[in-house]
Amino acid sequence: MEASGDIQVKELNKRASGQAFELILSPSASNAKAEFLLSPLKKKETSLDEIKKKLEAAEERRKSHGAETLKHLAEQREREKEVVQKAMEERCNFIKVTKEKLDQKMVANKENRTAQMAALTEKFKEKDKKLEEVKKNKEVMKESKN
Repeated sequence: MEASGDIQVKELNKRASGQAFELILSPSASNAKAEFLLSPLKKKETSLDEIKKKLEAAEERRKSHGAETLKHLAEQREREKEVVQKAMEERCNFIKVTKEKLDQKMVANKENRTAQMAALTEKFKEKDKKLEEVKKNKEVMKESKN
């Protein structure tokens, strides 16, 4: 077993696979221990004023958070109102345009119907005239034969 400084090397049994060693570290000096020991942090005594300040700060944070939440909700409601308003406007515009188109179609249909009726009336008048001519010709033929 060898000793050098703070480390001791102890040779264990030799094995077929190789050698084994055990390293023994000597205990460090007492001053070195003091440096590395973590002592618990000493809590400083908090005064009543500091506690009150912390409580007031926490209350202020709660209030500001609540105000932000209310602001966010108000903005969200405003957006919802705008969306509903826009949807209503689009619906009204759609109804208006559809009504105008329907009115135009109805007017066009009425005009077409009136034109068709006028054409039929004219056609019937011409047929009546021809019928009257045929009747007159027939009477003239009867009178000329008699």
